[in-house]
Amino acid sequence: MLVAIIAGALYAAVVFLIGFIFGTLRVMVLVPALSDLTAVLLELPFILLTSWFVCRWCVDRLGVCRSAQARALMSVVAFVVLMVVEFGLGMILGRRLVDQLAGLASPAGVIGLTAQVLFGLFPVVQVWRR
Repeated sequence: MLVAIIAGALYAAVVFLIGFIFGTLRVMVLVPALSDLTAVLLELPFILLTSWFVCRWCVDRLGVCRSAQARALMSVVAFVVLMVVEFGLGMILGRRLVDQLAGLASPAGVIGLTAQVLFGLFPVVQVWRR
């Protein structure tokens, strides 16, 4: 089970770093030219595809077993770590937690949160696909 926890944390960290790069480009390049919603919709397939392959790499590299319990633990750890790091970074950058949570109610926020839930489910889904 320790391997699943480490894999979940690594998966979240790598995807967060990649998402930070995508998000920076989205905010600086796409949002000024398009709406926030359109920019999120354009970014979404890239971050989900990247997450899928990073998840597979973490599972294979760390040897996470195929048990439903291990993959579910990896999923929960990855989702929690991603959300904590994301909200933590927002607070470091001066956004109050209340404001960040309120942003999840916007159309772009709902889509982003849905993508984060999918990200969290990838370890479990990949067990079924293999």
